[in-house]
Amino acid sequence: MSGSKDKVVYVCSNCGEDFPKWLGRCPSCGEWDSLKEFRVRDDLPGVKIRSDRTEGGHRPVPLCEVSPESAPRMDMRDGELNRVLGGGLVKGSLVLMGGEPGIGKSTLVLQSVLRNPDITTLYVSGEESMGQIRIRAERITDASAISRCLLYSETDVETIIDTAQSSRPDLLVVDSIQTMRTSRSDSAPGSLAQVRECTSALMAFAKHTNIPVIIIGHITKDGEIAGPKIMEHLVDTVLRFEGDRNHQYRILRSLKNRFGNTSEIGLYEMKQEGLRQVTNPSEMLLSGSDHSLSGICIGVTMEGIRPLLVETQALVSSAVYNYPQHAATGTDLRRANMLLAVLEKRANFKLVQKDVFLNIAGGLYITDPGIDLAILSAVLSSSLDLPISREICVTGEVGLSGEVRAVSRIAQRVAEAEKIGFRQIIIPQDNAKSLDLSRSSSIRVVPVSRVDEAFRYLFRS
Repeated sequence: MSGSKDKVVYVCSNCGEDFPKWLGRCPSCGEWDSLKEFRVRDDLPGVKIRSDRTEGGHRPVPLCEVSPESAPRMDMRDGELNRVLGGGLVKGSLVLMGGEPGIGKSTLVLQSVLRNPDITTLYVSGEESMGQIRIRAERITDASAISRCLLYSETDVETIIDTAQSSRPDLLVVDSIQTMRTSRSDSAPGSLAQVRECTSALMAFAKHTNIPVIIIGHITKDGEIAGPKIMEHLVDTVLRFEGDRNHQYRILRSLKNRFGNTSEIGLYEMKQEGLRQVTNPSEMLLSGSDHSLSGICIGVTMEGIRPLLVETQALVSSAVYNYPQHAATGTDLRRANMLLAVLEKRANFKLVQKDVFLNIAGGLYITDPGIDLAILSAVLSSSLDLPISREICVTGEVGLSGEVRAVSRIAQRVAEAEKIGFRQIIIPQDNAKSLDLSRSSSIRVVPVSRVDEAFRYLFRS
């Protein structure tokens, strides 16, 4: 192979931008020592894809002539997966699903396609043998469903695309993208160049044939999807499957979705027969707790358009060393430190020489600021060693002056708390204006404007 036939660029492993020469610092994102050599063979024509589009699809069309119809979707026969995808899998889309090894990514995708009698799937595996996949398939579904899935053990993207065009499946699954290679790059499988080129080829295949593609990818130790950031920019949807392999619950989270709402989550329970959908996550997240313990407060939060009741836990103890420790699991530590400062300044509650540990039970990571009041209430409960009644839940964002600020979708939050069986809920005063408090209800709504008002109500006895 002649060097003159190669095109060499330098790709940033952090942001995915490419440059004609190596630089110590990426001009785009500012990351140091992130540019890696990326060699592409220009003498190869690349992937040839037979298009199913009409001639009209290859000419510019005025916007007013474009049909406003929504993209056709494929029902995956999985309520949680359909929810996260925005109502089903869009035809011609490219979906990237990432997660730690052994978390259940392949099991989730395999059981979804096997349990759908209306689709034929071409499942390409570059990691597991076809015998291993057969064993897993028999464990999670009945034998009649296996015949609708075509297994293919291959790592060459050009061969995979050619096979898919010949067999014409309803869905193409590639497991995993880090094992794929293309002749467009001479680097090793899993490298930046290979992952980028393989993703681009699969995206072109999906758009030209209108066949949806699901690619499975691994994540790094930092929780990011392995490969260049440009890969996440190329795909239509990015899903992340989270959870502890030693824990029975799994969370499917939408990080990017061109065809639906982001920040949606789907909850699953790992069983011997595969992953089972959790249709009532609030009850699941609140199960197994002791009502007599201090340091626990139930908060009402939103994940996407779904209200959730989560158990917020806090442990406050005397510092062992000269420097107090603050740690948080399931929420942002920097925001937690800000809330602790508000507690000291505005509620006149001192935490000097105190270790504070926070945890959101169930393995969730909560970004909704509506959990602020629950965090402060749990901290105060632990420090005073006074339990909070399990008939009370709270919601509200806390500002730096100690005010309890309004949260979104308050009616849905109150309705979810009432459905679960709570008798009282503390909400921001500003949210009470939009609620009909005169209606007959089994839950009492308590509006507050400051954190000290909420604390007096919670610990009034």
